Amino acid sequence: MTASRFQHLIASGLVLAVAVIVGWLSFTQQPAEAFLFPRLISVVFVLLALWNFARAALGLSKVGEGVDMRLALTILPGLVVALIYIFFAAKTLGFYLASTIAFLVVYTLYDPVPVSDLRGWVRRIVITAVFMAVIYGLFAMLLQVQTPRGLFI
Repeated sequence: MTASRFQHLIASGLVLAVAVIVGWLSFTQQPAEAFLFPRLISVVFVLLALWNFARAALGLSKVGEGVDMRLALTILPGLVVALIYIFFAAKTLGFYLASTIAFLVVYTLYDPVPVSDLRGWVRRIVITAVFMAVIYGLFAMLLQVQTPRGLFI
């Protein structure tokens, strides 16, 4: 087994494990009505993860050569923000405020425009506001999903 195939197998196995855990959690939480959307998404997530794992196991994954150290270090700041968001901010600050902050921070980290550029900040804030308006419309109004409520709802 080549190193690339092994790397695909490990990554797809981890994704499959997360998918199964998320799926199991979505089907064991109550009230059932509040978890209808997460259940639907988790089933799709598990099916896609199974398909991805099968492709990796059969050696059909031919995308790239994996992640080198330079790319991993590039991804790391966004990953740290995501972990803080998942394990702290969403429950403490509330879904929408924490999502706004996380989106703006990640956008700022990866935006090539210098942080000293005022026009860059205006663009970041406008895009963040539009993105969060879409997220609010999708989750709160269209899907009527319960989101974590925090200090600022």
